[in-house]
Amino acid sequence: MNVADLTVAKINALVVPTTEDWVRQAIANLDTILLDHSQCERKAAGVALNLIFRYPSSQKLVRSLTAIAREELEHFEQVNQWLERRGIPLAPLAPPPYGAGLKAQIRAKEPERMLDSLLVSGLIEARSHERLGLLATHCPEPELAKFYRGLMASEARHFGTYWILADTYFDRAVFTQRLEELAVVESQLLSTLHPQPRIHS
Repeated sequence: MNVADLTVAKINALVVPTTEDWVRQAIANLDTILLDHSQCERKAAGVALNLIFRYPSSQKLVRSLTAIAREELEHFEQVNQWLERRGIPLAPLAPPPYGAGLKAQIRAKEPERMLDSLLVSGLIEARSHERLGLLATHCPEPELAKFYRGLMASEARHFGTYWILADTYFDRAVFTQRLEELAVVESQLLSTLHPQPRIHS
């Protein structure tokens, strides 16, 4: 495995790149990764919708996140088609600590809650972009690798949307400092490889 390949798809907001250990774990468990990927797309759509419901008067947020929710559901369906092709039934998977760990960083009071929610969502999209890129690079199945490569741009665009929304509703210096703080936590949550293969393990 070429270590240089591990940084090619990294968005600058990420503090630490994914390790080779994760790539090896993911490639050895592609069916589980696909099943978890399905759940990730469903959850991402849910996050966008929840933000729409929480901030219904924020016009730009509603418009932008409606588009993201629609696209996440399209990806959810596409991953589910891969599961069906491989004979993998939809089933729940125990989540890794990553999502809950990031959610715990979201402050309870407004407007900090809105800011943290946007930045946490953006960081998750940034990490997804990186990891789908690694799967595209290292997956031994060409057709599946092509599928992952096709999703990378969407994940990067979603990160950009959350970044723009934070820039729209908050002072640039305030949100960039908070993004740096959350990015450190995000990397710490991934510093120890989760024993169960997941997109964000």
